[in-house]
Order: sequence, then C-alpha cells, then structure tokens
Amino acid sequence: MTTVTLRPMTPAEFEEWQEQLAQDYAQEQVAAGRWPREGAVQRAREESAGLLPEGLDTPRMLVLRGHDADGEPVGRAWVALDGPRGIPGAAFLYDIEVVEERRGRGFGRALLVAVEDAARQAGATTLELNVFGQNRTAVALYDSAGYDVVTQQMRKTL
Repeated sequence: MTTVTLRPMTPAEFEEWQEQLAQDYAQEQVAAGRWPREGAVQRAREESAGLLPEGLDTPRMLVLRGHDADGEPVGRAWVALDGPRGIPGAAFLYDIEVVEERRGRGFGRALLVAVEDAARQAGATTLELNVFGQNRTAVALYDSAGYDVVTQQMRKTL
C-alpha cells in the first residue's frame, strides 16, 4: 500500500504554492462559469489571503506537504480546522493536489488518508470539501473514500 507522510510547508514552498493555487483556482472558477476571466487570478489571490491572513502562521490551518517513503514530494494539502459552515468539529479541505508526474500511482488516496489522519489528530470529527463537477477523477476518489454528497449545484447550458 502506498503511504504518504506529511510535514508543514516551508515559507518558500508556501509562496510558490500560493501563486500556483491562485492560477489553478482562477482557472477552475472560470471554467465552471462562476467568474469572468478578467481579474480571476487576482480574485483568487485575495480569497486565499483572506483565509490565510497570517500566511503559514494563520491559526487553525494545516498547510502541508506530502512525501513518499523515500522522502520525495508527492503533493500538498490545505485544511481549515474550523470549516466555513461553522459546524463544530467539521474541518474543511480547501486544497489537495498530487504532483503531476506522481499521479495515477495511488498517491492521491494515500495523501487524502494522511490528511484525514492529521485533521483527526487536530480534533476534527468530519472533513468537508468542495469539488468541481468537471474534475471526474477527484469526484471518483472522494466517492470511493467514503465521502457523501451533502449539497449539489447543477447547471445546464441553454
């Protein structure tokens, strides 16, 4: 079985991640039809800064890097121990991503398991997340990992 160990991100990793996160999140929001392309990256940066006002030192946030058994990086994750809906004990997974060249080898599931364990050890009793519908791989992973749909938003182009 593939295993992943976690550690906090370094300041340099955090800066690089923030830029990549803004680019990726903006692209997903534009593709989903939620944001206009113009200004999307800046909007994504602002949302992230609002959620992480003290960067890596923001209380009740887990900003993590995952590594394989050889110490090689496999991905990253960001968990808020106090989810946005205010449910006691409900942490929220804002970001999880496997390094592109490591995908398809079980690291996604192993990273998710490690993140769940870290959230549990920090006192969370549930872990919530949002996933874009077009991300079929992630939807399948979460479904097979036991996540239930609790809300669903749908759209049809007319």
